Amino acid sequence: MNNDGISHLTRRKFLISGSAVVLRGSAALRARSQSTTSYVEVETRYGRVRGVQGSGLVMFKGIPYGGSVSGVNRFKAAPPLKPWTGVRDALEFGPPALQQNNRTRPNLSEDCLVLNIWTPAADGHKRPVMFYNHGGGFVTGSAAAPYQDGGNLARTWDVVVVATNHRLGLMGYLYLGDLGGEEYATSGNQGLEDIRDGMKWVHENIERFGGDPNNVMIFGESGGGAKTSCLYAMPSAASYFNKASIESGPGIRIMPRETAASTAIMLLKQLGLDQSDWRKLLEIPAEKLIDAQLALGQNRSAGPLTPGGGRRGMSGNANPGGFGPVLDGHLMPTHPFDPVAPAISKSKPLMVGYNRDEMNFFIAQNGAAEIYALTEDTLKARLEREYGVNGARIFEAYRKSRPDASPGELYVAIGTARFAVTGSTTIAERKAAQHGAPVFAYCFTHESQRLLPGTQHIYGAAHAGEIVYKFNNVPSPNGAAPSQSSSAGAVYGDSEKASIQAAHNMSELWSTFARTGHPAAKGQPAWPPYDTAKRSTMFIDAECRVVDDPFALERQLWDQIDPA
Repeated sequence: MNNDGISHLTRRKFLISGSAVVLRGSAALRARSQSTTSYVEVETRYGRVRGVQGSGLVMFKGIPYGGSVSGVNRFKAAPPLKPWTGVRDALEFGPPALQQNNRTRPNLSEDCLVLNIWTPAADGHKRPVMFYNHGGGFVTGSAAAPYQDGGNLARTWDVVVVATNHRLGLMGYLYLGDLGGEEYATSGNQGLEDIRDGMKWVHENIERFGGDPNNVMIFGESGGGAKTSCLYAMPSAASYFNKASIESGPGIRIMPRETAASTAIMLLKQLGLDQSDWRKLLEIPAEKLIDAQLALGQNRSAGPLTPGGGRRGMSGNANPGGFGPVLDGHLMPTHPFDPVAPAISKSKPLMVGYNRDEMNFFIAQNGAAEIYALTEDTLKARLEREYGVNGARIFEAYRKSRPDASPGELYVAIGTARFAVTGSTTIAERKAAQHGAPVFAYCFTHESQRLLPGTQHIYGAAHAGEIVYKFNNVPSPNGAAPSQSSSAGAVYGDSEKASIQAAHNMSELWSTFARTGHPAAKGQPAWPPYDTAKRSTMFIDAECRVVDDPFALERQLWDQIDPA
């Protein structure tokens, strides 16, 4: 999902600022951590790296997994990593990819192919590996975002967590195959190929860090979910993972090659270049290219508040001007889940799901507080503008399904369905139809009590709100930070105790799935696989529950007016 320009900073504010409790350790706790810190060295295939050990965790930051992708290698697959001599420090996060929000730290760089590892011990034990794809659409984000710190997840559940930086925006998804021929045939999917290269590095090296190269789960939220959808269907990635989780970012279809080729022509015009001069793109300063990318995005016609997604794929696919994975016939020979689930992953278990109130994030991001001032009449008018002749039918179905909801709450539910619910359901149905490995469907329901700006309505279970929960980054009752490598914030529900329990449940479900291919948590109900007979869905909270065919009336509506 491109998420229509979700910025790393905006996401970070939602998770950390406001009335959310910021994780903080006492000075004494920090002092104890520093006094017990030591270093650990590991030999990789490319050279030795030095990480830091303390408080039951070993961290390696900023390890390179690919060669330079700047200069003559821009828009091409990364060259092989060059070995080094001596010991390379892996103590600081590496540079995030170039992106529109320049306030990310550390400094952004075109050469961004680095990864981070959180492990209980670099001892050669074969722990499950949880390989995370960060969110932010295909244009923003970083593996170093504190709310997705992997330390507490690794330490609590004895798993190895890995996250990569990879090319974003036009640096990773500008398709030049029609202009540059075979040399640039895969240029529209270099961001995905970067992630694949990171997975290959893990396969070759992770055993030295205490991980099992033959038990790797890939997962990701929002844009990271869409990336995971693509990797699940990407032939060259198939041998590097064993299971996957697609979270609040269902990728059904990707950008047609023709659309991607038109986007390249638009970019050249934006830069004042003729098609015959396209190779000048290799010489233009990268920052100028990012400015041109931003201008293209601003020039695109504005659509409804709901970002693209749902059954139709990822935002930006219908019209030129956006950047995301391309149906190039090479790295991505098929759409991820259209018309069926990918055959190459038939044997690989899958989780897929969404947050109950996804749209509240986008309402806050867009300053659209007027949504919660809607009346029944103005809601009907808005739905008719956005959905045409189906507007009245949508209103009637949702009013019947949710008789006590306010007009604003109905609009949030409708937008959430279009963004994530319908697409997640389609993926679950098509995976179940393979009669191969199981698929498990979920809905995250734990609420944040923060008020949406300018309203008296809470965020609820908004988009991205679950991240700190699945990483178990919620503070303990004494207020201590869960991981000395993290300063992430937690978004609370009715009580701190309930939030801690919700985080414990979600992180255990995810780590157990990574270990066994079947999610489970002690004290919570058994999670049955999804099928089209019962459509069993796990509602994740402090007390989890299984719901068969949730929001059935709404599902039936979308099946009729917008068949997959």
